[in-house]
Amino acid sequence: MSGTTLIQHLLTGISLGGAYALIAIGYTMVYGILRLINFAHGDIFMMAGYFMIFAMASFPWFIAIPIVLIGTVALGVMIEKAAYKPLRSSPRMSIMISAIGVSYLLQNLATYLFTALPKSYPEIPFLKKIFQFGDISASLVTLITPVLTVILVILLIQLINHTKIGMAMRAVSKDTETARLMGIKVDSTISMTFVIGSLLAAVGSILYFTDRMTVYPFSGSLPGLKCFVAAVLGGIGSIPGAVIGGFIIGICETMLVAMGYSTYSDAFTFLLLIIILLVRPTGIFGEATTDKV
Repeated sequence: MSGTTLIQHLLTGISLGGAYALIAIGYTMVYGILRLINFAHGDIFMMAGYFMIFAMASFPWFIAIPIVLIGTVALGVMIEKAAYKPLRSSPRMSIMISAIGVSYLLQNLATYLFTALPKSYPEIPFLKKIFQFGDISASLVTLITPVLTVILVILLIQLINHTKIGMAMRAVSKDTETARLMGIKVDSTISMTFVIGSLLAAVGSILYFTDRMTVYPFSGSLPGLKCFVAAVLGGIGSIPGAVIGGFIIGICETMLVAMGYSTYSDAFTFLLLIIILLVRPTGIFGEATTDKV
């Protein structure tokens, strides 16, 4: 593989990793606060793809993008209120089963409403603009994804460390009951977590589908699982960990495809999950937790 080809593939991998990182943050934040793996998160990302198809059919891109962001956030909060909030005091397994149920519900709802045939993702003109650097060519979306990911993550970390809602999130993630006794509105804080996770999934979906050009009802399943693996790899509950995990998986997957092993690129992700769980179950940035008796 020549140097130019390597850089070209590396750029694609970093771009894919950025989109994965944004979705992985949603998994890691919800787990950090609710100790819940939100299996429906990949399907929220898929629905964001459909929202863009319909928004772009009626509006120019600069109006369609805010509509998609707002619609995805509304969907995420609605799922939290309808499927997770009533089960807050139930065993953790009940909420997890509910999350799997919501995932299948969204997939089947999308199949029912939009059919199982892949729909073409609308082109956002400026994102597809091609830049040439010598022999290397890259679209704006490829270049903008990692930069936008890093900016959004820095803003998110600032929000968590330096704002009232961020302080509330940290308190709820440490101890829900104590946080409630201290006057923190736990339900509002949890809803805010879903708002941020869904917003980042919507941004990730725009960046991801702009490069892949088609959306179908199951197009969130595999990316969703890969982003879950990214969150576990980085250390679930850690935002920087989710970002690093996303980039690692994006780059590894692209390099395997480049070397002609595209058949194994998905299997590699799950092999990585098994290895990380065997070698370092808490992930790269995860902290070892002790269960309270």
